[in-house]
Amino acid sequence: MSEKDAYIEHLENTIKDLQNQVSNLTEMVLLLRKEKFGPSSEKTSTQLEGQLSLFNEAEVEADPNAKEPFYERKGCIVKKNAKTKREELLKDLPVEEIPCMIHPDDMFCERCGTGLKEIGYIKVRDELEYIPAKVKILRYMQQACECPACKHKGLPFIKKAFTPTSVLNHSLASPSSVARVMYQKYVNSIPLYRQEKDWEQIGIGLSRATMANWIIRSSEDHLMPVVEHLRKKLLERDIIHCDETPVQVLKEEGKKPQTKSYMWLYRSGNDEKEPIVLYDYQPSRNGDHAVTFLKDFKGYVHSDGYSGYNKLKDITRVGCWAHLRRKFVEAIPTKKTDGPPTSAEIGRQYCDKLFAIEDTLKDLSPEERFCKRLELEKPVLEAFWCWLDSLNTLKGSALGKAVTYAQNQRPYMENYLLDGRCSLSNNAAENAIRPFTVGRKNWLFSDTPKGAKASAAIYSLVETAKANGLNVYAYLQHLLQYMPGSEWQRYPEELDTLMPWNPDVQEQCK
Repeated sequence: MSEKDAYIEHLENTIKDLQNQVSNLTEMVLLLRKEKFGPSSEKTSTQLEGQLSLFNEAEVEADPNAKEPFYERKGCIVKKNAKTKREELLKDLPVEEIPCMIHPDDMFCERCGTGLKEIGYIKVRDELEYIPAKVKILRYMQQACECPACKHKGLPFIKKAFTPTSVLNHSLASPSSVARVMYQKYVNSIPLYRQEKDWEQIGIGLSRATMANWIIRSSEDHLMPVVEHLRKKLLERDIIHCDETPVQVLKEEGKKPQTKSYMWLYRSGNDEKEPIVLYDYQPSRNGDHAVTFLKDFKGYVHSDGYSGYNKLKDITRVGCWAHLRRKFVEAIPTKKTDGPPTSAEIGRQYCDKLFAIEDTLKDLSPEERFCKRLELEKPVLEAFWCWLDSLNTLKGSALGKAVTYAQNQRPYMENYLLDGRCSLSNNAAENAIRPFTVGRKNWLFSDTPKGAKASAAIYSLVETAKANGLNVYAYLQHLLQYMPGSEWQRYPEELDTLMPWNPDVQEQCK
């Protein structure tokens, strides 16, 4: 090859590289625009699915004989309204009847003048009455008694009545007021500075600093032992879902305020036992934090593709097909032209097929689901990996990243087939960590690591209470009433009576 030909080839390769770079940058701009201005939902539209489905799901899944929800009433069939009826919403509320009476002077017939006789009342309407919050001082008065006989003998004997232990010594904090502050911040995502304004409206000058002290001290003294007991219960399970999300802590030793810290999440899986959701604050995303939290755990760990979880030993890591699907969704062109489906759409359809099959298996027992997965999903998985190996993608493109991600995660993506209790995705963890991310948009950051750890403890109790069907405020108040006077350090088994699934707790806080 002459020097001229070599130079021409070099120029052609340079042009090709530049064209690839322009293509990747253009794709990146379109993706950023779609993330900012496009719909956030990753659901596939029915019309698009009907046009592009590899598996003709609409034809396969459609059932013209499927019955709509009906219920019987007095021998006839009545269609059930999908919307919740007003009676269902109001059935547990107390009712105050307001009689609308005819004035005594008007109790006569306007035709003949005869006095009227009451025949009953007619219901006109129901209204929902709002009762604003009230505050009052609970003043504990301790009874003291003495023995008069011993007093005259110069040996005074005095007995005092038992008084409940306070939540915080030398403080106006009560279980109800502390639980209210926690509920507002960690359930309703209302920052303390806004709560400060609410307290002012009812005549109480309660500063945000005081509320912050209530949260941190109550968490450290009374709530963290309950959370630690929940952690021990979680490690006894066989399946755990993990996730992590950034959080900013301003005053952390050795770190700049702008540096990211992380809130880690661990929750129980679909093992048909009581759900447990736990948060754990850590100053970094190092996988060693997961190793420490899950020490001695042996089972299945669901996670996304983060390599930090590879540090876990003696576990079976299970990949997330929802994350893999998201990679293909991001690679779908913004402007779709008529024609055959793109490779990104084909990849998404493989994932959709797995989720569609999984949806039909949700009511089966773990043993039945295990067998059905091998029968129905294993062929789809084999076809997907063969198709993936046949692709030749542009390096650095969104589709190339999706393919690389799938190939790197391949060792973990089929592990959910090993146990019928495992899940196809890690959505359980993502859904559990969402309340924290929503609250973070309002309160933005934690001031100190103590505050972040307190937040982790309270979020753990809040989300575990929700998952077990409890009234969150009632459960927090129950814990703050019981824990200050308990002897859980001497008798750790007392903590079992405070678990959200305990029958007494369920009865009081349902």
